[in-house]
Amino acid sequence: MSIQSLDGNQFAEMIIKGANHLGANAQMVDALNVFPVPDGDTGTNMNLSMTSGSKEVQKNKQAHIGKVAMALSKGLLMGARGNSGVILSQLFRGFAKDIEQKSVLHASEFANAFEAGVKTAYKAVMKPVEGTILTVAKDSAQKAIESAKSENDIIVIMEAVLNEARASLERTPDLLPVLKEVGVVDSGGQGLVCVYEGFLAALKGEALPDRPVLEPSMDELVNAQHHQSVQGFLHTDEIVYGYCTEFMVKFDEQKKKFSEQAFQEDLSHYGDSLLVISDDDVVKVHIHSEKPGDVLSYGQKYGSLINMKIENMREQHSSILEQDQQQHRGTNPAQQEKQAYAMIAVSMGEGIAELFNSLGVEKVIEGGQTMNPSTEDIVKAIQSTHAEKVLLLPNNKNIIMAAEQAAEVVEESVYVVPTKTVPQGLAAVLAFNPTLALEQNGEGMSEAAKEVKTGQITYAVRDTVIDGLSIQKDDYMGINDGDIVEANQDLKSTVKNLLQHMLDEDSEILTILYGVDTDASEVDQLVEDLNDQYPDLEIEVHDGKQPLYPYIFSVE
Repeated sequence: MSIQSLDGNQFAEMIIKGANHLGANAQMVDALNVFPVPDGDTGTNMNLSMTSGSKEVQKNKQAHIGKVAMALSKGLLMGARGNSGVILSQLFRGFAKDIEQKSVLHASEFANAFEAGVKTAYKAVMKPVEGTILTVAKDSAQKAIESAKSENDIIVIMEAVLNEARASLERTPDLLPVLKEVGVVDSGGQGLVCVYEGFLAALKGEALPDRPVLEPSMDELVNAQHHQSVQGFLHTDEIVYGYCTEFMVKFDEQKKKFSEQAFQEDLSHYGDSLLVISDDDVVKVHIHSEKPGDVLSYGQKYGSLINMKIENMREQHSSILEQDQQQHRGTNPAQQEKQAYAMIAVSMGEGIAELFNSLGVEKVIEGGQTMNPSTEDIVKAIQSTHAEKVLLLPNNKNIIMAAEQAAEVVEESVYVVPTKTVPQGLAAVLAFNPTLALEQNGEGMSEAAKEVKTGQITYAVRDTVIDGLSIQKDDYMGINDGDIVEANQDLKSTVKNLLQHMLDEDSEILTILYGVDTDASEVDQLVEDLNDQYPDLEIEVHDGKQPLYPYIFSVE
């Protein structure tokens, strides 16, 4: 079998099969994340991003390959989540722009498009790191160019791309010492290989395992739940359970044995509109709850949390009613007079969100570790503020690229303050000055964020060794400005040792944000001990209600 030219319909099948194959292997890709913190979501982010692209392609299937590629680019752009998803979107953005005007592709044009995608992706990353998805994409694109010099068969070109991608993936531990230390290949690179495997299978007409499907469809059931009532017949303050909470639990044999009936019965005490769908490996949950953190904590008893989404239904309901009223009056929300400034922050935890709101943040996007908002989520948040100038605080290094991508596609003037942690975000917000121009504000807030030390306590989701530190699954870990400095089975000892790394004679203020599973009495004892040890230290305590992280510390 030989393919001398590639049209839009054939390319669409490649995209669909690539997305399905990535989806079927997303959990495997997640498991390759080097850091053992509970945010192993590279596969999840790439899967959600590629799925968004695939859906857009399915809506725009046609013979013109350039138009199909641009549909893919659009879908990926709006669905991109996390650094891995954004890089994937940039690879195919460059690919699409290179062939936008072409109705079909021949071998050399097909190869050139891969190389164009690599150039676009490298430009999008401020400090490209070799040994990642970028390297795998670059090496395989170069092999495509080389192969196309003597080969006219597109299948042969794709075989060369895939074979080199696999070889490059195997070399990633030689380029990134941390991968070699842990004994894994790069997770983003593995995700890209999955996509390319789907591409080749589609060209050859071969079968690959499709995405696992839970029956019945959770999306269909959730939509049914959400359309059972008419919003106008309900007042916002009558909503008893305010947070629409969706998540999946990947079962762990070392944890509590799963019984769907018992699981469903226990969760029913946390709220209403409960849906529980399970198979041998995972359970997916939809529930309306007033305390989503408690729901997530219960789910953790059975395994690892993945694919979480929490939405504030009171805010959604108020927005719907407001739009209905405006339509009734014949006005358009987009025509409202815009306010001068708005700040948007990303965070996880009701208490942290309330803290940001109290400091003047207009909108808080629910997200962070394990739950990276998409470019489209951020775009909608920006547009909902009706502000001329927007300051955007990602508060997570894996969200910065999606935030920057969102800033590029909106009409509003947006400055992304590159905050990597919640404490950095809080420090940045305190530096906001409404009298300054957007860029001046952004620069000043960025500088303020750099003055803060961040400490985090979480738990390990796998055994590993990082920088010579042996970490066992379920150990508590102390993370100081991104570096794991302590691993211990005892939470109190981990907290103590982390704070010893963070506090010194120049430390003046310690802020403690404690999580949804942390006992307030333990926090009181911690503060008492710290007052004895550091009598001149000012200590502030807030109930952050964040899941997964018993403590987040800020030192100034």
